[in-house]
Amino acid sequence: MNASVRKLKVHITQSVIVLFTVLAIIGTLFCTHSFAGEPQGNQNVEQEMTSTQASVMKFGLIAAAVAFGLGAIGAGIAISHVGAAAMGAVAEKPQIAGQALIFVALAEGLVVFGFITALMILGKV
Repeated sequence: MNASVRKLKVHITQSVIVLFTVLAIIGTLFCTHSFAGEPQGNQNVEQEMTSTQASVMKFGLIAAAVAFGLGAIGAGIAISHVGAAAMGAVAEKPQIAGQALIFVALAEGLVVFGFITALMILGKV
């Protein structure tokens, strides 16, 4: 076996060991509350949801899904058109690659607006 291949295998093995060690440490530190028992005196009482509250929540969840979904679909369409045009322009003139990236990022902003709108709707429900 070649020395560079052996070195690569050792490097990959070390990386996997470090990854699992870090995941174990993070899991130990941050997931301890998941396994903790609830105190005996603290009983949570859940309220029954009325039909009016259920109707309002149903339409709120649908509105949030539509806001985020249409924002994502619109951004996908915009990015496909702008990205194709930008790559064609960069192929002809490589100096404008930075400007082309800005236009693609502007189209990506539609998803952010849809996500923020969905969060605002969910905050009211």
